[in-house]
Formats: sequence, structure tokens, C-alpha cells
Amino acid sequence: MRYLHPMRIDVHTHAFHPQIAHKVLAQLEAHYAIHPVGLGTAEDLLIHMRRADLDKAVVLCAATNPAQVIPANAYAIELQRSYPELIAFGTIHPGFADWDAQLASLKAAGIPGLKLHPDFQGFWLNDPRLLPMFEAAQDDFIFMVHIGDRLPPQQNPSCPYKLAAILDEFPRLRVIGAHLGGYMQWEHSLKALAGRDVWLDTSSCMDAIGTVELHAILRVHPRERLLFGSDYPLFDPLVEYRRLQQRARFSDADMDALLSNARHLFV
Repeated sequence: MRYLHPMRIDVHTHAFHPQIAHKVLAQLEAHYAIHPVGLGTAEDLLIHMRRADLDKAVVLCAATNPAQVIPANAYAIELQRSYPELIAFGTIHPGFADWDAQLASLKAAGIPGLKLHPDFQGFWLNDPRLLPMFEAAQDDFIFMVHIGDRLPPQQNPSCPYKLAAILDEFPRLRVIGAHLGGYMQWEHSLKALAGRDVWLDTSSCMDAIGTVELHAILRVHPRERLLFGSDYPLFDPLVEYRRLQQRARFSDADMDALLSNARHLFV
């Protein structure tokens, strides 16, 4: 049974240009040892969205080096213009000098957010070069930040404590902490992020997080600050929906409310 909510949104997906999608999928599979479930293109994402009864999906674009910032943002603008169901996020990189012009271009194009993936982009989340970027972007953009890895927090370019320090310095900053605030670092997310004024998404968690850790975060973090994310094409949105519902013991009404929480970010 569907309950009446304005929008069902997957806040964490990826779609690549058809010419390079197969190469990116091979790289992702090699890095994560996960066989992707989709083709990694916008058209295939739309198919998976419809199967999961989703209305919108946030597509995250990131530049793995400074030279990729401009083409990554141009692709984000193209995606959002071409597919009404998709909400594209652009990116910045601390090594890219002309970042303020990119922010202006993204804002003019109606791009609402920016993706940071320190581990893949080759910088640390506490890089001081990011500070003026946060200051300039905080009122116009939502930040989706990859957090966590199998390394201990002090050895990890992104971790819950680094994000917590940014939130302390920029209280107006709107941030989604990916992977429940710290992939494979959920005990640290519980200490540093749970209960704070930050959104946490569920992407790439359901096959990895322990039941005790999952329910500890769910008890502490406000339900309205939890967002559904699938991490397509690594995972299928419908399968992740079902996994989350089962593991969190959420009702259908709980799930519909969760999937509509992101509407507050995109009004």
C-alpha cells in the first residue's frame, strides 16, 4: 500500500557517460569486489528507479583529479537538463583553482548539490583548501560527502570525526553523510555524527553493517534526517529498499516517510 507523500527519492546513485560506463564499472568492481547490478547509464538507472517505484534520484558526479572538475560539472548539468527524474550533483576539488567560477556556473544551471569523495578524489576531508569552498557554497548547495573505509579513522581521508569538525566550523552547512556517516566506521559515526544536524543516507550499508550498530544509529539519529540511498549501479534500489525495511524493521509507512525525507532538501 502506498501512503501519500510528495516524493520518493533515492539520494545516492551514479550514472556515467555511455562511452565510459563500462570502464568505470570495471574499476568499481575491482576496487569494491562487488559486481555492479546495472549498466551505470542514466537510461538504465531510470529502469531500476521505476522498478523500485521511485520518483526521483540524485545522481552524483565527482572529479578524481582537478582536470576533471569542468567536464564532470558539464555532465551533471547535461544530466539534469536531459532527465526530469534526475537531480544532479556537481563537484569541486581543492586542487582546482577556479572553483568559484564553477560554483557560479552550477548555481546558474540549477544544480543543487556537490559531491565530495576524498578517498577517490585524492585529498583529505580536513584539507584547509576546502574551507573557503565550504564558506562560499554553504547557502547555495547541499554537500554529499563520502565517509569511511576499512582503514582506521586517523588513516582514512574521510571519517566521521573529520566531518564533525567541519559541521562545528560551518553550522549552516547542509551535509549528507554517505553510508550512515561512515562506511565500516559506524561505531565512530554513532559517536561523532548520530543525533547531529546532518543527514545520513543508507547507501552501501545493508549488506555490511551489523544489526547492533544499525539499530544503535537508528535509535539516536532523528528519523527525519535519515535518507534512502541505493548506491546504484553497485546495488539495486528495489533490493536495497527491501533490505533496509527488513533489517530496520520499518513498516511500509516508515519507508514511505523515509524516502520522502529528502524533499526538504530540494524545495
